[in-house]
Amino acid sequence: MPTVGVKRTLLFEALGQTFTEEAFDELCFEFGLELDEVVTETNDEGKEEVVYKLDIGANRYDLLCLEGLVRALLVFQGKLVAPQYSLTKPAQLEQLILDPSVIAVRPHVIGAVLRGVTFNKARYNSFIDLQDKLHMNLARKRTLASVGTHDLDTIKGPFRYMAKPPTEIKFKPLNQTKEFTSAELMELYSVDSHLKSYVPIIKDSPVHPVIYDSNNVVLSLPPIINSEHSKISLNTKNILFEVTATDLTKAGIVLDTLVTMFSQYCEAPFTVEPVQTLLPGGETLTYPKLSYRTETINPTKVNKSIGIDLTAEKMSSLLTKMCLPATIKGDMLSVSIPPTRADVLHPIDIFEDVAIAHGYNNIVKTIPKTLTVAKQLPINKLTDQLREATAQAGFTEALTFSLCSRDDVATKMRKDIKNIPAVHIANPKTLEFQVARTSLLPGLLKTVQANRKMPLPLKLFEISDVVLKDVGTEVGARNERHMSA
Repeated sequence: MPTVGVKRTLLFEALGQTFTEEAFDELCFEFGLELDEVVTETNDEGKEEVVYKLDIGANRYDLLCLEGLVRALLVFQGKLVAPQYSLTKPAQLEQLILDPSVIAVRPHVIGAVLRGVTFNKARYNSFIDLQDKLHMNLARKRTLASVGTHDLDTIKGPFRYMAKPPTEIKFKPLNQTKEFTSAELMELYSVDSHLKSYVPIIKDSPVHPVIYDSNNVVLSLPPIINSEHSKISLNTKNILFEVTATDLTKAGIVLDTLVTMFSQYCEAPFTVEPVQTLLPGGETLTYPKLSYRTETINPTKVNKSIGIDLTAEKMSSLLTKMCLPATIKGDMLSVSIPPTRADVLHPIDIFEDVAIAHGYNNIVKTIPKTLTVAKQLPINKLTDQLREATAQAGFTEALTFSLCSRDDVATKMRKDIKNIPAVHIANPKTLEFQVARTSLLPGLLKTVQANRKMPLPLKLFEISDVVLKDVGTEVGARNERHMSA
């Protein structure tokens, strides 16, 4: 669950109201958020500032910045009507030309333009911070999508997205004073604390993606770094967004989120200029979509699912507070889902917002209208009986980690890892947790090793699950209950 830090002074200024810590915590709870902690941090000027740390739902990308959070809370309080986002119709659209050479590397590119933007230091920092959060969260560390933002007044379209050998791409990257080739940048950023985790995405590719303008000025080297030439500053008025991706759907959500959050600072608030992508086959794509879709729900089903009894009118009012405007059509509710709410995938997501707006504490507890008799699973009953019997025989029960290293289940057990049906962790944090255990014995032996100073005899046992690969199951693995002593 992402944590968003917002400065208290900026938050209260944007909300137009001051709160005590308890009052703001209560407001967050009513809206379905959690005020995790309140900390004091030192700003760039050396002054101390109070920062609220809020836990945000992983799929609520619209709440990952101050702008979206304030907008949602004001709508929830009834102080603001949810804005309508719209696309402008310029005489000539900016174009992104997709070259066939890049399709094998990073095949998608889309864009958008914000005109007449007014930035200050706080807005600029929020703008950069939201991009970082989207990169880490929705874009899976830039593997699915990455954003480049550019001062449109320093470059000229149409823009070309292509792939070239690393030694043929040369430009001055962001915050650098000299030019580097792409190959040199891979070495430079492989030790950079912020960018080193993104380098492997393209490092071993024979060609690297790059975006040029019509004057052959490099805009960016996706998904690594932008060019110093088109760098955004506090004086930037017109911003070009380019999103390169391996997943076009994720790219669309990233772009929609960014432009809807910061279009409020445009000369014409909440308006966005689309950009046209020209595909190799001659087809065109126009993004962002900023599309509103409608979902129809049954109020009776909502009441039954949540365990409440609300009228359709009340339900419509609650959904409007959650930025989901609803109208009554006969016995049904027609709910408008804005482009900011990419988390709404199914009617049940709308049911959840009704429950949040109504208040979980206001749902009356009732005894389920079913009669069931619970009993212990046979495997658990047998496990408990074996535990008791083994303990009575003088053994001490151990509880070891379900993850271990590859060496633990293979080399140290004189086995070949290739012959073991182990489930491997894709991104292990330590060498100790690389695979799910296929046997309980390595864990017990490590326990013995760690307790060699204990008086002998050491009589240990464990009854627990191991994990084995199984292509016949839905998830490709299964649990087995084992005993080791």
